[in-house]
Amino acid sequence: MKKVIPFAMTALLFGSVAVTPTALANGGEVVVTSGAQNDEAQVQPIFIKIAGTVENVEVRDNATYYTTKEGENTNVFAVNKDTLVFDNTGKEVKLKKGDKVTAYNYANKPMLAIYPPQYNPEVIIVETEAMGSVAVGSFDKDLLSEEYSLKLNVSEETKVSSTSGKDVTVADLQEQNLLVFYAITTMSIPAQTPPTKVIILDNEAQEEAEVDTAELDPVEAAVQAIIETDFHEVEGAKMVPLRLIAEELGYKVQSTGTGAIVSKGALSFTITRGEKMYGFNKALGQFDVAPALLEPTKTYVPVTFVEELLKSK
Repeated sequence: MKKVIPFAMTALLFGSVAVTPTALANGGEVVVTSGAQNDEAQVQPIFIKIAGTVENVEVRDNATYYTTKEGENTNVFAVNKDTLVFDNTGKEVKLKKGDKVTAYNYANKPMLAIYPPQYNPEVIIVETEAMGSVAVGSFDKDLLSEEYSLKLNVSEETKVSSTSGKDVTVADLQEQNLLVFYAITTMSIPAQTPPTKVIILDNEAQEEAEVDTAELDPVEAAVQAIIETDFHEVEGAKMVPLRLIAEELGYKVQSTGTGAIVSKGALSFTITRGEKMYGFNKALGQFDVAPALLEPTKTYVPVTFVEELLKSK
């Protein structure tokens, strides 16, 4: 399918006290709506923010896939050479299992219609115990964030760069999407900060994000439709129909009376209802919840198994 790939402080803090900052909400595009009594500015986010802890790492195709978990939510981050990966102090790092991360993805970027949700984020931040915060969003000509929560006081000490690699100056930061690293803020409204590092997100990722979602793989879209409409909840797990999804993905499904053999090319899965263990070629895999006959003639498996079936695409 077509892949959408995208991606030292000297400033004076006037009339206020420096404090350790809290996380900044994502930048956004302000839309003004009229209320019954007054007008209110509402923020349409330019970036969405996804947090989690890396539980699995897999290298395939031209990217590395990091499966993350946050509570009951599972997400996959596809990381390639264009993905910016830093810790919260602004140091470039490599992701590893166990890292607590926050990813920033353009809100209008089309997503693959698969489960768990898969993102190709522009920025991934590894959260550490070191003092340092990050803001990702759009800033105006006065270097004020679109949601009016942070004002940048850039000095000669601030490291300024761009994802495109071109030379930039402080003036180039105006009216741009920025990745900002900072350590302290004032207690004013808006809060002000002398950032340690600012990166202009000026690559073509956002333009590519505007590709028509109709260009997404129709097979995966069909699978997602099945997942959304034909499922059962068992022991906290979402169970989906094995045969319908497997055959949609081009697998041959052979009933064994107590389960099924699902095969395609060199891949073969032997699944038995009521048993969490399943055969995978000459190895074994394990379901979180055992497959079950939840409707007449229809065996259901945990939705997480769909990711295993998708590996043959």
